[in-house]
Amino acid sequence: MSEDSQIFVIKTTANQERSVATALARVSKKEKLDIRAILAPDELKGYVLVEAPKSGIVEQAIQTIPHARALVKGSSSIAEIEHFLKPKPTVTGIKEGAIIEVTSGPFKGEKARVKRVDEGHEEITVELFDAVVPIPITIRGDTVRILKKEEE
Repeated sequence: MSEDSQIFVIKTTANQERSVATALARVSKKEKLDIRAILAPDELKGYVLVEAPKSGIVEQAIQTIPHARALVKGSSSIAEIEHFLKPKPTVTGIKEGAIIEVTSGPFKGEKARVKRVDEGHEEITVELFDAVVPIPITIRGDTVRILKKEEE
């Protein structure tokens, strides 16, 4: 981020963050506006973050965009939004003993109990409920859905 650029926050209609970000990208390209980055983090409901030199550029861009409600007064710094820029491990929130459902791959739809969580490789080792012989299988953390938190 260069010195003359700031982070501005656009308030949007709930669940329209992605469409506002897409429309904003289209408008800024068409109008050749100096918008440098657009971010719509999933955990930030109702807001889109925009990097630009001046707030006027962002205000001009959102005038014609549906669901872009207003520009929040003031600007933010990279330090304030840095946590949105770092990817979170896919196994975050999965604990040993949790009951999960496999959402993709050869075991899709199977329910299992988590035996081990490997945050470094973003993998979990599970034992399938419906298996005749309980064999531990290791799968990626992003291919499961938590049904129940751990119950020991």
